[in-house]
Amino acid sequence: MDIATVTSLEADTRAAFSAAYAALVGKLGGPPDWLIVQSAVRHEVATLREAARLSGVEQLHGSSSCLGVMSDAGVDTAGGLGLFGLRDSDGDFGVGSAPLGDDPAAAAGAALRQAIANAQREGELPELVWVSASPGTEERCIAGIEAEIGAGAPIVGGSAADDAVAGGWYLFDAHADYGSGIVVSVLYPSTGVHSVFHSGYSPTTTTGTVTAATGRAIETIDGDAAAATYDRWTGGAVGEALEAGGSVLGSTTLHPIGRRVGEDGGVSYYRLAHPESVTAEGHLVLFAEVSVGDELILMTGSTDALRSRAGRVAADALARARRPSSEIAGALVIFCAGCMLTIRDELDDVVASLRGVLGDVPFLGGFTFGEQGCFVGGENCHGNLMISVTVFERA
Repeated sequence: MDIATVTSLEADTRAAFSAAYAALVGKLGGPPDWLIVQSAVRHEVATLREAARLSGVEQLHGSSSCLGVMSDAGVDTAGGLGLFGLRDSDGDFGVGSAPLGDDPAAAAGAALRQAIANAQREGELPELVWVSASPGTEERCIAGIEAEIGAGAPIVGGSAADDAVAGGWYLFDAHADYGSGIVVSVLYPSTGVHSVFHSGYSPTTTTGTVTAATGRAIETIDGDAAAATYDRWTGGAVGEALEAGGSVLGSTTLHPIGRRVGEDGGVSYYRLAHPESVTAEGHLVLFAEVSVGDELILMTGSTDALRSRAGRVAADALARARRPSSEIAGALVIFCAGCMLTIRDELDDVVASLRGVLGDVPFLGGFTFGEQGCFVGGENCHGNLMISVTVFERA
């Protein structure tokens, strides 16, 4: 297996893709068998897809990323694009897509079936499912994939993003592009692939139970108004929005809501939900679904932890693989856009932490509006403010 990454800050979309793809093929020694494109939304999707289509790559997985990308070459938050190409003549890879429509679970299932057919591996469980979807229904998309293949394959990826949470995100494969859709890749590589999913935040002793909720809005916690309760928990993080409502994304990044998923070696692990807004009724709206009866834990984080956690997760991925970095062909990183924006001026430290663990391994990272991953106990989950690192063995 060979993997290469290339990034470009060229403003012209066709020129940016064409030059980056030519460089990628040069590094790989031939065209990739699976190509991921991550791009800022200044690159118009139809133009980008057409440029990618002309390359001849059939198994193409594209998604927009907040502001730009990061890679082993450095950080770009100026509107560029990045390519991750994998060449593995003994493996099989397939990509499928679908509009989300009124039934995201059915759409995810249809995209998965298409991807497996394109890989020509019907009836076989993939080693990994890589997913990108429009924000808003990720839990149902995971459920739709698991309805087809069970919970035996890790589901990893990140939600499409734009630069201002304005709905300008997009997704595409070789045949279609979407503002509201899902793209699914199935991987049957000839070598091992290992993924680690982490929050990087710590639980506090502050807890409560959801007593009323609708979709992604918590209405009450322990019978009290959810936004006011959260504001009390955090010492005033959303106080300015309590009276009339409004966005609270920036003030809640270091204080997410956690829900316990499982335990590993006596240590609990959590999926996170990022409070996104407060409604005029005092509800707390999240970037993840919530249900009555959910036990909530206030989590806490720091900018220092956000800078260093990528390296820690990469080290865990190598430990999962039981391989040194010299035996890793490449890596994919999913990094929450909210965390990225919080430490935007210190993202070089994030790349340095990854390089410190991965060495010269090529990697590509996108900045997402939701993260999907598989915990150590095998639970496929959607979360916010999270990170995953997926490593591919060289041989």
